Amino acid sequence: MNSNFDRTLPEGDVMRRRASLLQRMHIDGPLLLILLMLGAVGLFVLYSASGKNWDLVIKQGTSFGLGIVAMIFIAQFEPRFMARWVPLGYFIGVALLVVVDVMGHNAMGATRWINIPGVIRFQPSEFMKLLMPMTVAWYLSKRSLPPQLKHVVLSIIMIGVPFVLILDQPDLGTAMLILASGGFVLFVAGLQWRWLLGAIAAAAPVAVAMWYFVMHDYQKRRVLTFLDPEMDPLGAGWNIIQSKAAIGSGGVFGKGWLLGTQSHLDFLPESHTDFIIAVLGEEFGMVGVCLLLSLYLLLIGRGLTIAVQAQTLFGKLLAGSVTMTFFVYVFVNIGMVSGLLPVVGVPLPFISYGGTSVVTLLCGFGVLMAIHTHRKWIAQA
Repeated sequence: MNSNFDRTLPEGDVMRRRASLLQRMHIDGPLLLILLMLGAVGLFVLYSASGKNWDLVIKQGTSFGLGIVAMIFIAQFEPRFMARWVPLGYFIGVALLVVVDVMGHNAMGATRWINIPGVIRFQPSEFMKLLMPMTVAWYLSKRSLPPQLKHVVLSIIMIGVPFVLILDQPDLGTAMLILASGGFVLFVAGLQWRWLLGAIAAAAPVAVAMWYFVMHDYQKRRVLTFLDPEMDPLGAGWNIIQSKAAIGSGGVFGKGWLLGTQSHLDFLPESHTDFIIAVLGEEFGMVGVCLLLSLYLLLIGRGLTIAVQAQTLFGKLLAGSVTMTFFVYVFVNIGMVSGLLPVVGVPLPFISYGGTSVVTLLCGFGVLMAIHTHRKWIAQA
């Protein structure tokens, strides 16, 4: 009956009715479309990268579906409601990181998970990727901008606590993303340039201190391998050498779906997780990689548009930080797989296998939708 009624309406009225439906559900149509396209591409590539393992594909699809539900659920909340509960979420997140440090589940030499046998196993550090920028945005939105030195210091302390706890797991990649997500809020808030230049100048001595007192042996090997992969071609340099070989062998148009040799003959380790873009590059070539990057650019562009149009300071800071942190995800993963950055274990968003990561990312975009779709209501309130 609705479809018959739609036929009697002018085309513009039909489009407005559909648009209003999305608005009532607090869903941003362009953002949802791009996310669904990325999810479909991820499952398509994962099937090949996992060696046609339907179990992994089904698990990833289930996680993506749960993430979409969580995204729509989060989009229903007003940004000011989120801001009210952010401090509690931050303290719960830090408490879970402490639990991981005390009695966390160990796998592959790292203690990063909380495991409830028969119920769930999850990685609390993934949730801090979202809670961190929300917390700093909440704190700075209540202060005058640009932030004063004391507010910058307190923000750095809030960032530093989960950073240190995650670094101790050890998980350098996630710790750096936590640092970046909080730092982006300070940047968007108008951090004075002399402090930014000071932070850049301090990077060198901090890096030296981390090398001698913080970084583990395997992390040092990753840096040395990044500088010269050929010094240990059958050991630490194997992943980088094989990933570059896979990307290069794909050429312009690739070898075709399921026809990649590096992953299917087990030359490429972690082909379904951190190095999955090497599989994409081998099977679909430069064209396939460029199409994926185009989807990422559209997603980032939409996120920045939402940040610009946000009508509250909390919304602007949070939307800008979430979008820029997503860019870092993409940049770091592609950089490490192509040999431009050290390997730090950062998954490729929506493409790499990993349930917690997918759900967390979609929750972040749920926050963006909430900021965007609630803006008119806020203006009238």
